[in-house]
Amino acid sequence: MKETVTTTHAPLALGPYAQGAVAGRFLFTAGQLGLEPTSGELVGGGAAAEARRALANVGAILAAAGGTWRDVVKTTVYLVDLKDFGAVNDVYAEFVGDEPPARATVQVAALPRGARVEVEAVAYLGGER
Repeated sequence: MKETVTTTHAPLALGPYAQGAVAGRFLFTAGQLGLEPTSGELVGGGAAAEARRALANVGAILAAAGGTWRDVVKTTVYLVDLKDFGAVNDVYAEFVGDEPPARATVQVAALPRGARVEVEAVAYLGGER
């Protein structure tokens, strides 16, 4: 059985998908762009600014499901240009702390809304590790 997670602190879905879904004790977030939750507009300032907003959006979905970044076990970061890896990595480190999750980072041809960065996460909401 799955439960849909929705929050006004992250942008509404751009299509027929949920912001997050809980299955058992796992939360799966939809990919989050650097969109402002209230306006739905992409933030300015380049890849680092987009990453900061995208990661904050993931954090809002985590919070709506009763989790935190500490519960995240796997993320995937999508970049339009791997040249942005260093700048995005620096911002990412601010969110994941000293026990980061497993991660994949891939370059893609394009992202919705002309974004440069997208982030998705899988979290385990089962309590202590």
